[in-house]
Amino acid sequence: MKTAALAFTLLAAFAACNNGPSSGVTSVPGHGAISVQVIPNPIVATRVSGNTYDFPFEVVVRETGGRPINVTRVSADVRFAGGISVAEESWDAARIRSMGYNTAIPPHGEVRYRFAPRKEVPDDRLFGSVAAELEVEATDDTGAATSARTTVTVTR
Repeated sequence: MKTAALAFTLLAAFAACNNGPSSGVTSVPGHGAISVQVIPNPIVATRVSGNTYDFPFEVVVRETGGRPINVTRVSADVRFAGGISVAEESWDAARIRSMGYNTAIPPHGEVRYRFAPRKEVPDDRLFGSVAAELEVEATDDTGAATSARTTVTVTR
């Protein structure tokens, strides 16, 4: 149950939503393409008091193919060390917009989403045992699909 608390923390962070730009990118040549980055990575948890932590980070989505794109889905898959899936969550474009974020990105443009969720973590040992794969899916103005993935961890 303690590990589920940290897994929930990561999911909550992505809902309110690498070692650099995207590690996995899929696109069609001549069409829109994206990269995704989480800054910082690992996310540095800051103790507020007791078992309560802030998890400040920024998600950066960049258009890299030279075409306007629209983000259609963002998903997160939280896993324990060893690859065991703990939780999955997905947000479509309508839900992303309902959270106050723009899903349209101009050619060679970017969007930045800043978050600082505050959550309880019952055991500090959990910080090094989970990671999340964040995937962003989009389509360009011709309807061609593109996606990018990155992995994020949490430290203290």
